[in-house]
Amino acid sequence: MHADVHHLLHTVQAAELHAGAGAVILPRAGLRTRVGWALVEVGLRLTAQSRDTAAAAHRAAAFHPA
Repeated sequence: MHADVHHLLHTVQAAELHAGAGAVILPRAGLRTRVGWALVEVGLRLTAQSRDTAAAAHRAAAFHPA
């Protein structure tokens, strides 16, 4: 295939893709998405808190006064 034909085909395909991309509308973050991320944040906080509590309990159990 000649370079000029290849370039012409590429230009046509790029124009078609560009025209099609304008028709796509991205949805806004709805209530479901916001609630989902809030639940993820709560879960991460709970796991971080349980790790701190478990580490403190392990330190207390390892402490033996003389």
